[in-house]
Amino acid sequence: MAFFRDFLFSITISLFLTTLCYAGDPTVYLNWEVKYITVAPLGVKQQVIAINKEFPGPIVNVTTNNNVVANIVNGLDEPLLITWNGIQMRRNSWQDGVLGTNCPIPVNWNYTYNFQVKDQIGSFYYFPSTNFQSASGGYGGIIVNNRAVISLPFDEPYGDITMLIGDWYIRNHTSLRRSLNDGKHLGMPDGVLINGKGPYQYNSTFVPDGIDYATFKVEPGKTYRLRVHNVGISTSLNFRIQNHNLLLSETEGGYTVQQNYTNLDIHVGQSYSFLVTMDQNASSDYYIVASPRFVNETVWQRVTGVGILHYSNSKGKASGPLPLGPQDENDKTYSMNQARSIRWNVSASGARPNPQGSFKYGGINVTQVYVLKNKPPVTIKGKQRTTLNGISYVNPDTPLRLADEYKVKGVYTLDFPDKPLTGASRMASSVINGTYRGFMEVVLQNNDTKVQSYHLDGYAFFVVGMDYGEWTENSRGTYNKWDGVARSTIQVFPGAWTSILISLDNVGFWNLRTANLDSWYLGQETYIRIVNPEATNETELARPENSIFCGALKHKQQPYHVGPKSAATSYRSKLLLSFLTLIFAIIV
Repeated sequence: MAFFRDFLFSITISLFLTTLCYAGDPTVYLNWEVKYITVAPLGVKQQVIAINKEFPGPIVNVTTNNNVVANIVNGLDEPLLITWNGIQMRRNSWQDGVLGTNCPIPVNWNYTYNFQVKDQIGSFYYFPSTNFQSASGGYGGIIVNNRAVISLPFDEPYGDITMLIGDWYIRNHTSLRRSLNDGKHLGMPDGVLINGKGPYQYNSTFVPDGIDYATFKVEPGKTYRLRVHNVGISTSLNFRIQNHNLLLSETEGGYTVQQNYTNLDIHVGQSYSFLVTMDQNASSDYYIVASPRFVNETVWQRVTGVGILHYSNSKGKASGPLPLGPQDENDKTYSMNQARSIRWNVSASGARPNPQGSFKYGGINVTQVYVLKNKPPVTIKGKQRTTLNGISYVNPDTPLRLADEYKVKGVYTLDFPDKPLTGASRMASSVINGTYRGFMEVVLQNNDTKVQSYHLDGYAFFVVGMDYGEWTENSRGTYNKWDGVARSTIQVFPGAWTSILISLDNVGFWNLRTANLDSWYLGQETYIRIVNPEATNETELARPENSIFCGALKHKQQPYHVGPKSAATSYRSKLLLSFLTLIFAIIV
């Protein structure tokens, strides 16, 4: 009976699920159990969030236009959502995994995401989007490969390596969250992790004995593609590899003009691909370094991530001082110039055969302009909050997309201001009313004292300008209207602005947020609502049947849940039942 059941299940996988997904494209299946495990990345045992007992979680490896069916079991002690940072969820904001589109997965429940990686390539990552949980892990890399018919704009690398770097606290996310709720700052991180591991002991004063560190084994003379993601909380990191050049090739789904860097600043939420050739003599191993930026390096010296690049013919361990990064704690000009140097490769083909530059964004008329200004935290109704244009966003109990679907009134307002408000800041569920097929200019003005990264779900935007000072309409004269890189996360330096252009062709509710986790948690976000006035199914997929209901719609929720141990069995059983029903219908 077991053999017969598994045989039918294998047929189900190959035949039936095409009816659940987008017909004609292959499907990748993920079955994840999200639970706490105990590890000691910085030498102190602590609870982290793992996926299938892995910390960081498994790499999602897919190809352009693949469908992804991801069954997520919440084995934590609080509700959970997983968001897919940079995956555009074309026509399908239902699967975005943020509080504006989805009710959280309750404890001991499972939820199956079902989406297509439509017309995308590149390097992305996933993470838990609620309750400050990503401060305890739950993240992992996403690789979207080119289809075979689309050639890469570089020779096929010998290997592909994912590196997840980020600041890290020994306190878990619940403790950090409590500090923010109490109006306290998080303080200096305890370290920087590389792939969930602490630093190599390059200096016994800063790194104690017994720390497990990340080692990346390579072959001499070969070229590897390194996909580096800053999955941290709030710290910009400078990434470098001792004695090796980093040939930048892609960022968040956009192929870039290829140019060498000895180091690159990677801000919170950002992802980059480098081509690195192993062209050294391997007299010893080489340091891989991720060090904090724009801080007092004397004080922060222990907060440095150090991994090891190990050639197969290496003659010894790495030793000596770390390779130096930029020495400009109080001068961010170097970092801004570096960011400006990153350009779109307009002649390369991305997910489609036509060159990236065939979309001539510089010639499109702007239909909406929003100047979004953030500032240091303020006190609103006795609580420390962060704001955009004087509004601190409050997530309503009912997700915005569900409220629209069921015409629930009073959940949100479509009155987000297009420029900073005067007067006192306030808390509200205020949303930007975007125009379908419009072209929006968003100016991000950072009046805080630290670098802010901003991310937009559902889109890749064009980075057309950045500079210090206050943005004015005259600033448009400096815009790059030809090869500004297309990406989904961009930094805004303190006392500076960054301008982006967005082609609003993806219907749904899309989260525009700071990627700095502490500022996001305290309200520095909003949503852009895009509705096709013709309301056809061609521009948005229907609500998935397995939607979880909460808030004003909780009465619609069926009393169904799955314990962690039975999740895989339940998922297989439901698929098998659906397949048998289909076969029965055909026979009859």
